[in-house]
Amino acid sequence: MKAETISSELLKLGDADVARHSKRFFKTGSGEYGDGDRFLGIRVPVLRRESIRFIDTPLEEVEKLLHSQFHEVRLCALLLLVKKFERGDATEKKRIFDMYLANTRFINNWDLVDSSAYHIVGAYLEKREKDVLYGLADSVDLWHRRIAILATFCFIKRGDFSDALRISEKLLYDNEDLIHKSVGWMLREIGKRDITVLEQYLNIHYRKMPRTMLRYAIEKFPEDLRQLYLKSKI
Repeated sequence: MKAETISSELLKLGDADVARHSKRFFKTGSGEYGDGDRFLGIRVPVLRRESIRFIDTPLEEVEKLLHSQFHEVRLCALLLLVKKFERGDATEKKRIFDMYLANTRFINNWDLVDSSAYHIVGAYLEKREKDVLYGLADSVDLWHRRIAILATFCFIKRGDFSDALRISEKLLYDNEDLIHKSVGWMLREIGKRDITVLEQYLNIHYRKMPRTMLRYAIEKFPEDLRQLYLKSKI
């Protein structure tokens, strides 16, 4: 199916009230992180359902969708790339990985990153050198840095925490709240699998961590232990 046809199909599913809410929710005001983004007003479950219909779309057409001015069309493109990556052979996976990194300027909000980074970037790099992640973590671009830390979720799920911990340390002094949340989230995921590893990391770094990052990281701790960390009494 052609990108233009898919875009037209999605346009018909838009809801003006949902679009207005999305513009506020994803901070599209002047100077905010989603500044200028446009929404059709399509909820994520609908996009997931539609992406299954479009699974046979050629990669070059999916890339065109990723360049759309509309947020939901870009999200649909990413959901398609994830599905294609999961089903693809080694050549297809490499094409999708390269396409993803070549188009990060269009992966420009937290939901776009979170729905795709670990499925594609993390999955591709799992058994490869991780240099590209450290380059992304050093980027001035907020979304590059979020891609870097979210990609490590793939490794965390398989019990490998080393890159997540190193990238978390690189982002410890980041100025962006969206990075504080994403780092804290990945640390919490490590703690779900090995609480000792998380506590060892926290005991070194928690006094320097932004409050939001710390709160996310210790969210599943017993309340008495949470309070000790929050009051810097560990």
